[in-house]
Amino acid sequence: NAGTEADVYISVYGERGDAGSRQLFRSQKSKKFLKGQTDIFAVEAVHLGHLYKIVIGHNGLGSGNGWFLDKVVIKDPITDLDYTFLCHRWLDQGQDDGNIARELAVTDASTLPGRQELELKREETWAAEKWKFQKGNTLQFYNRLTHGFICLNPDSRVDALGDKKNKYGKVFFMWIYA
Repeated sequence: NAGTEADVYISVYGERGDAGSRQLFRSQKSKKFLKGQTDIFAVEAVHLGHLYKIVIGHNGLGSGNGWFLDKVVIKDPITDLDYTFLCHRWLDQGQDDGNIARELAVTDASTLPGRQELELKREETWAAEKWKFQKGNTLQFYNRLTHGFICLNPDSRVDALGDKKNKYGKVFFMWIYA
């Protein structure tokens, strides 16, 4: 009972973004996701660069929907690199921790020269911006669509009335584009 009849979905994340949630429905096998079976799927997406994580799960529907997932291997046809995401866990509401979706990191960091660079950029950005989020600061966001301000107050209150004027003297602005 380690296979599943539920609909399985995957989201792939790389240094250039993500492919969104995709249902895996066209396996090269007639019956997919059976115990001990390797299923192969072709998924069309823009090139995401070096991959660093996936989110895989199922909708929990159907009899025997619990699933034990060993691993996922993604072959990038452009770079000819293989990315391995180990799981070795249940995706089952009645087994393990009860989750039917898992976030899995790539296991071989040597295939990810860009991942370390992305992490460094994230840390540098946070180091430069974290002062805005210190206790006592009011954050004010400007919405270009409504031309109003939304304020996050130090006491955790949110003023989302969309006032058209800046009510605060020293306020940190973040521009949000939608």
